[in-house]
Amino acid sequence: MSISKETVAEYHFEVSSQDAATRLDVFVTRAPLGLSRNQVQRLIEEGRIKVGGGFQKASYRLRPGEEIDISLPPPPPAELIPESLPLDVLFEDDQVIAVNKPAGLVVHPAAGHREGTLVHGLLHHCGRLATLGGPLRPGVVHRLDKNTSGMILVAKTDAAYRHLTREFKERLVYKEYRALVYGRMGELSGAIDAPIDRHLRNRTKMGVVVGGREALSSWWVERAFREVSLLKVIIRTGRTHQIRVHLAHIQHPVVGDRTYGGKRRATAIQNPLVRARLDRIKRQMLHASAVAVKHPTTGEMLRLTAPLPEEMVSLLHFLETYDQ
Repeated sequence: MSISKETVAEYHFEVSSQDAATRLDVFVTRAPLGLSRNQVQRLIEEGRIKVGGGFQKASYRLRPGEEIDISLPPPPPAELIPESLPLDVLFEDDQVIAVNKPAGLVVHPAAGHREGTLVHGLLHHCGRLATLGGPLRPGVVHRLDKNTSGMILVAKTDAAYRHLTREFKERLVYKEYRALVYGRMGELSGAIDAPIDRHLRNRTKMGVVVGGREALSSWWVERAFREVSLLKVIIRTGRTHQIRVHLAHIQHPVVGDRTYGGKRRATAIQNPLVRARLDRIKRQMLHASAVAVKHPTTGEMLRLTAPLPEEMVSLLHFLETYDQ
């Protein structure tokens, strides 16, 4: 067993002839690690379980002699301790709070982010949140990536949590984003209907995968510069990394998105001033700009907007001068 900052322990197993044809998730669940099958499946999705040095699905049937390596993340904290953090509160009542999350802030505790998350700050600000959602993400009904900024809703009561999760599940929530992407679009608007699942070769990424989960995105050009475009994007579904994956799929990755092709496209920019400016960007230029949902108690439509962060506003001013 070895210890590292990223993982508490690393385990190695070899498949015996008696375990041949056993599903990967079943095999690991039976191993003396005390893991449930749901936990094992989550570890597989996160790329923490390898078979012969590669990644396989939970349903993969094992072969005799195959080697399985498992890296367990550190255990979660026993309890959440409220922390005083600066919050840009856009709306708040006794049921719901809406915050304009800055890029770089993680929504709730996870491996590698045990303190200083949005949930820690909300617990300090609100006093309490809905108990539903899990011990480490109380009240969280949807999430944004760490390096995506913008609107996020959190339930303060259990009744509000049930209402909001139902609205999201039934696709009744209006979700609008702004994305700065590489290239000029061939049309003024378009739609992307492409299923998303874990990347077949890199399980830490998502990708457009045949047989994946349905994912629908629509986009409109708001500003067309010479080498980049500002889009309004509305998502009908809420898959992990959906907008980033979809825009990369149509060859227009989000500016600053080093995971899904943004770094490679930055090097192809013709204008050296623009290329240098975009190459310095450390996070994806993606912002959750608006949400509309029925209020949990009044039933009235709650329409909320989150202004663009200063870094995106500054970049747009730069492009107006140097990328026309």
